[in-house]
Amino acid sequence: MAAPTIRSLRSPLGRVRGMGSAKGGTHHWWMQRVTSMALLPLTIWLVFALARMPDASWLEVTIWIGRPFNAVLLLSFLAAAFHHMAGGLQEVIEDYVRGDLAKVGSLMALKAACFLLWLSATLAVLRIAV
Repeated sequence: MAAPTIRSLRSPLGRVRGMGSAKGGTHHWWMQRVTSMALLPLTIWLVFALARMPDASWLEVTIWIGRPFNAVLLLSFLAAAFHHMAGGLQEVIEDYVRGDLAKVGSLMALKAACFLLWLSATLAVLRIAV
């Protein structure tokens, strides 16, 4: 009879410890749900608001954005949309990009692009609204 090895004496929990991390998975999952739930009413509001002014001039649109209620909802939409987009694309990159260097580079480029796009859109709304 063969002598038992240390590996065979370990419990199932001991065998799976250290095989991977689930530290941020729950947070990412919740943030995707929270942003999608926020985007539902915000998207409906934005679609109906824009549909009500199909022939609006540039001045009418800037006046519309300048109203505090519309500006706050538009900024909320931008924040939720860009956060949701970044989280979803991050998941795609983590799942399908091979190689650590390519994955890290892609994630850094994604985060930078999403942040810069959000910042420019937010500054545009604030410049009109304030």
